[in-house]
Amino acid sequence: MSTTRVSHTRPPERPPLRTVADLLQDGTRRLSKARLHYGHGTDNPGDDAAALVFHVLGLEGELDAATLAWQPGLRAQCQIQALIARRIRERIPVVYLTQRIWFAGLPMYIDQRALIPRSPIAELIEAGFAPWIDPDKVTRVLDVGTGSGCIAIACALAFPQARVDAVDISEQALAVAHINRRAYALGRRLRLLQSDYFSALAPARYDIIVSNPPYVGTAEFGRLPPEYAHEPAGALWSGHDGMDAVQVLLREARRFLSPQGILVVEVGNTETTVRRRYRHWPFVWLEFQRGGGGVFVLTAADLNRFAKDL
Repeated sequence: MSTTRVSHTRPPERPPLRTVADLLQDGTRRLSKARLHYGHGTDNPGDDAAALVFHVLGLEGELDAATLAWQPGLRAQCQIQALIARRIRERIPVVYLTQRIWFAGLPMYIDQRALIPRSPIAELIEAGFAPWIDPDKVTRVLDVGTGSGCIAIACALAFPQARVDAVDISEQALAVAHINRRAYALGRRLRLLQSDYFSALAPARYDIIVSNPPYVGTAEFGRLPPEYAHEPAGALWSGHDGMDAVQVLLREARRFLSPQGILVVEVGNTETTVRRRYRHWPFVWLEFQRGGGGVFVLTAADLNRFAKDL
């Protein structure tokens, strides 16, 4: 005779589904309590929460009342909670979790093979590097230390008549740049080369040489928040005082600049060291409406005039 087992315990209830507004509010609350570091594409817990919710749910732009009141399925809600937990537990910058970031108004692919794009140089590209050069006369651009390719791609789109070369010593970073180049169908107009600074380049003259190189010194590198450990160390650290890459650029760039060309370099917190070491150089230190700093401009004439100091 068969028997039937009867349970006298109530089966567990499924958790109630929450709305998009609830998910955003809860995510912001959890991230705020975790005391995380921001500055890798987002600058506050609310933006982090929104990035993860939007990523899982495939949302874009401003949310209307109907979308905020929508209750996504349990699977999607669990995915959101899992990503928030990883952001807190592993201290992974949120854009590495979503593999998407915006640079100069352009969506870009990103993963841990390349530095997260966050340079204020984006604002300069949007302005066509004016007034430092005539945008209509730009025919060749070089991006040194291109990483994900974001600066090079933004330049190629800002100067549709120009050819852009982008170099990086990291084969892994260049793999990310290839993904982004393919997404924008730039083909031969954007050339990606594995190169230690200028070493793999044939003799050429560029109207703009732009670089966001490593510029973190040893002491500062040791104090960086845990989020930075997910980025390639070689894209951050640049010798004891953070000046290794800057010195190469100042020494070598003049050989590749056109007579009216400009060199644009981000040096971040190393600005003070650059100013002190090259106190007589005519650096133009830029200010940006959207924040950020530590970016200088030098002309080809400036570099030639002060080459004897290097």
